Amino acid sequence: MGKKIMLHPLTVRYSVFMLGLAVMGYGIGMMIEANLGVAPWDTLHIGLQKTFGLTIGIWSQIVGVIIILSSYIIGKIRPNVGMFLNMFFFGLFIDLFMWLKWIPTGGTIIERVFLFVAGLLIYTFGTGMYISPRVGAGPRDSFMLALNERMGWGIGKVRIGIECTVTLLGFLFGGPVSAGTLVTALTIGPLIKQFIPMWERMMAKPYGKVPKEQFID
Repeated sequence: MGKKIMLHPLTVRYSVFMLGLAVMGYGIGMMIEANLGVAPWDTLHIGLQKTFGLTIGIWSQIVGVIIILSSYIIGKIRPNVGMFLNMFFFGLFIDLFMWLKWIPTGGTIIERVFLFVAGLLIYTFGTGMYISPRVGAGPRDSFMLALNERMGWGIGKVRIGIECTVTLLGFLFGGPVSAGTLVTALTIGPLIKQFIPMWERMMAKPYGKVPKEQFID
């Protein structure tokens, strides 16, 4: 029998983290192509793209930089490697998949609904992958924590306030707000909570439990 090869745990964690970002980017691309509504932050990115040009991915990166700086100013949250990787590669993957035309499109309303649902599942599946290695929180999660620290509000209230504000801004800039936006807002959290434990169990089998302090829940 051949000798079993074990990769370094840190290599595996960062690989799963990066693959999760790619899967998330593909899922968001599918939801964009379905044109039935996307998550609040993506509504803002699309609105900025429609108003000022550039690409959705680049606006995701620009907004990410602004959020990282805001989190440090408001809550003194220092950015880490995972935060910068999230900010840069998530936007890059969205643009790459759409530029390569690897994302299917739908002509009829039934095809678009199927595309939206599939995209939502793929996006949340990828989010579970990105979170499970506990490499670091994304910029938007850190911003939520910064406001929680400064304002003293509960995480739930802060999240709702941020997402409502972002959705309104996205709408004012021409971003898509429709039934899919509401569906995303109501289902994205529960779906991600289903996928995170699955990926954590898969990560724990060969490498042991990943320390939770490296990600903000």
